[in-house]
Amino acid sequence: MKEQIDRTKLPQHIAIIMDGNGRWAKQRGAMRIFGHRNAIKAVREATEGCAELGVNYLTLYAFSTENWGRPETEVRMLMELLVHTIGDELPTLQKNNVKLDSIGDLESLPKSCQLELQDAIDKTKNNTGLNLILALGYSGKWDIVQATQQIAREVQAGTLRPEDITENLLNSKLSTIDRPEVDLMLRTGGDHRISNFLLWQLAYAELYFYDNVFWPDFRRNHLHEAILSFQQRERRFGKTSEQILSDAK
Repeated sequence: MKEQIDRTKLPQHIAIIMDGNGRWAKQRGAMRIFGHRNAIKAVREATEGCAELGVNYLTLYAFSTENWGRPETEVRMLMELLVHTIGDELPTLQKNNVKLDSIGDLESLPKSCQLELQDAIDKTKNNTGLNLILALGYSGKWDIVQATQQIAREVQAGTLRPEDITENLLNSKLSTIDRPEVDLMLRTGGDHRISNFLLWQLAYAELYFYDNVFWPDFRRNHLHEAILSFQQRERRFGKTSEQILSDAK
């Protein structure tokens, strides 16, 4: 399947909602955290798969704002797992020339997570391959609200006029400021929704849902099938098919 992919028509930015860890564990009679632990290989598969193909950006929905509402024990164990995983995966990131970054309300994370994350970001900042972005304490609504607050403060200070507010200006205030909009969003676990993920940045993304794959079972062949599907779609961005063909000439 990998051989069928056209390397000249890759999605520049892939985003993934990594869903189904808890249900995967439940099927095996185990606690939800068992699913989260077994999801680490899937993260590695997705990251290395994108890196070897030449995808520029991969954003993973690692922990949403809404996830804080989960049972306290699960949240605590998730945070501990996050700290250990970031440290353990650092050699793999370096080997694959992956640059790590993050978006979200990082101040909401435990201090140990913030420190481990920042250490990994600092150590990979000079890597020139795939940009791997972890969305932590993140939600699309939060992102738009914090961007709007920045703009409101500038209007209040008199440094910005309301008529100066444009799509480009708002985009520059989002946490994804220097990254391209998402071309392809994947979601495992069988649900067909975007769950408050990158609401602005998904405006024209192609969506690909896995009805029978939970995140711990995700492998490179699943990534390849989504990219192949993406390459077979006509992205019109509001235009007609005839216009797209004309523009391509």
